[in-house]
Amino acid sequence: MGSGLYKIKYSLRLAGFFLSLFFAFLGPAQAQSVKSYQIDAPLVVLNGSTADIMVKSTEGIIEKAEVQKFSIESGGKTYKGQYKEGKILFKNVEVPNNNAVELDLISSGQTITTAQTRSIPGWLSILPPLIAIALALIFKRVLPALFLGVWIGAWIATGLTLLGLWTSLLASFGTYVQGAMVNPDHVSIILFSLMIGGMVGIIRKNGGTHGIVNNLIGWASTPTRGQVSANILGIVIFFDDYANTLIVGNTMRSITDKLRISREKLAYIVDSTSAPVASLALVTTWIGFEVSLINEAINTIGGLQLSGYGVFLESILYRFYPWMALLFVFAIAFSNREFGPMLKAERRARTTGKVLGDDAQVDEAAGEGESLAPKKNKPQRALNAVIPVAVLVFSVLIFLYTTGVASAGPNASIREIIGEADSFSALMWGSLLSVIVAAVMSVGQRILTLEETVESWYEGLKSMLFAMIVLLLAWSLAQTTEVLHTAEFLGSALSEAIPAGFIPALIFVLSALISFATGTSWGTMGILMPLVIPLTWNVMQANGIANPEHYYILYNAVSCVLAGSVFGDHCSPISDTTILSSMASGCDHIAHVNTQLPYAVTVGGTGLLLGTIPTGFGFPWWISMLATSIVLIGVLYFYGEPLNVNVDKELETV
Repeated sequence: MGSGLYKIKYSLRLAGFFLSLFFAFLGPAQAQSVKSYQIDAPLVVLNGSTADIMVKSTEGIIEKAEVQKFSIESGGKTYKGQYKEGKILFKNVEVPNNNAVELDLISSGQTITTAQTRSIPGWLSILPPLIAIALALIFKRVLPALFLGVWIGAWIATGLTLLGLWTSLLASFGTYVQGAMVNPDHVSIILFSLMIGGMVGIIRKNGGTHGIVNNLIGWASTPTRGQVSANILGIVIFFDDYANTLIVGNTMRSITDKLRISREKLAYIVDSTSAPVASLALVTTWIGFEVSLINEAINTIGGLQLSGYGVFLESILYRFYPWMALLFVFAIAFSNREFGPMLKAERRARTTGKVLGDDAQVDEAAGEGESLAPKKNKPQRALNAVIPVAVLVFSVLIFLYTTGVASAGPNASIREIIGEADSFSALMWGSLLSVIVAAVMSVGQRILTLEETVESWYEGLKSMLFAMIVLLLAWSLAQTTEVLHTAEFLGSALSEAIPAGFIPALIFVLSALISFATGTSWGTMGILMPLVIPLTWNVMQANGIANPEHYYILYNAVSCVLAGSVFGDHCSPISDTTILSSMASGCDHIAHVNTQLPYAVTVGGTGLLLGTIPTGFGFPWWISMLATSIVLIGVLYFYGEPLNVNVDKELETV
């Protein structure tokens, strides 16, 4: 019995072996004879436009000889394709207006596979960003506004049905937000931003930033020197606007009080140096955010061979408001002239010693943060901040050069090298090295323990989380506007109504209004940047000027999103940096807003009229910058009034 069972098992195994051999030989032949194909079609197209359809094989490339076998049927019409890099491209496939259509891939009279696309009115494509902007203005909260914009965009893309409302909610998180997060470039920017925030936390805790302050304040012996010292300190601490505001305001307050400089003036100095310098410097907590938004928007434009970092560098030349804000705050300090409510505040402080108005309400809650306050009885050395920041700056520049040379070649120009550089990796590697250097210096000098270093790094990292959430949602909203062809619609709608040269000025005003109403420059950039770059490019194309000779319009438009955001943020009473400037300086918040507003509007308006508008039509940027500077100084001298007190008198006590 046992031997019989053994023979049966042996026979079955032998049969299985021969069957496996048979199918092994047969299988490949069948696989070669039958292929699977996939239709890549846009989810939606705009009414009156056509779609480009791509067909690919899921099991490899399509041979050029096979192309003639296939056709696409859409709405009763048949289209032939063309070979493109192992795929078949069907161009200009028509889709009925306000309708869905089945796309059938036909071969030898047989339908192989199908896909679907829909046509929507163009005005639907602008709803997601408009809703995001409107909700941000109404509720003063950018996070829910951005997410609802993503949700509405996903709903329009999937179909405006009740079921689609539910499935689009899931898709907005599981498709758009997740897709934005797993992008390798996005991950690099998130890591860079978190690491530089951690580095700032370490150099604040180890006393490095206070060491910089201590080296400057000894020189501040007159009101003029006191203001200039605060200005310089605001520029030196360029790597983060929040750290800048808290450190300069809290540190300089006792000095400016002694020199009879009003709290309103200190708050203005703090506010007008923190965000402008952070938005202009090459390596700051802002840079990853800005470059990523620019790069993401550029990637939506086919055929535009520009890098996000390269566009960022070019746009710095056209950022008239941040440059002029820094110039104006120095001009006021050296001229001893004021106008508007600030004139009254400064005369009060200089003549009576009252650095605050009689009815001032001051919130002293904004300290530097106990968790990042330097340890007592420990040295506060400036080098502990200067060296990590220098490592960050120079390592990023070195990595930009080396990666750029590897792509562009050693004989390329600097502009070509920067354009071809891997900016995301350079920023990420540089931030890592700066954190390591800051940590080693802190522990090596026994200023911080290893545990305290890690904790301060983590506290600095946490300060970047809100910005990273804004950025993630901005990326997601950008994906929905790309799917809905928002920029194409706006470009076609505005190309005939607005000359391309006026686009930057329009963007500056819109950016300033949104930033003013929402109180966040980062949120404004996140909402507008994904829309502005494709819009500007489409308008340039419609006007026949989409070429390198006219790239200055694109650079100017990008600069106006960034500059307008800072301008609106400075004017806004609900801005986080405006509030922090008031609190860190010990100033009445409304008094700060009232005294700063005339200065900000003067700088913003002059920059718009003499800088943004002329350069939008090709006027050289450096001439506009020079003209704006001269006019602003002229306004200060002809409209401003001297304080009529001996501002250079040495003050021993108050």
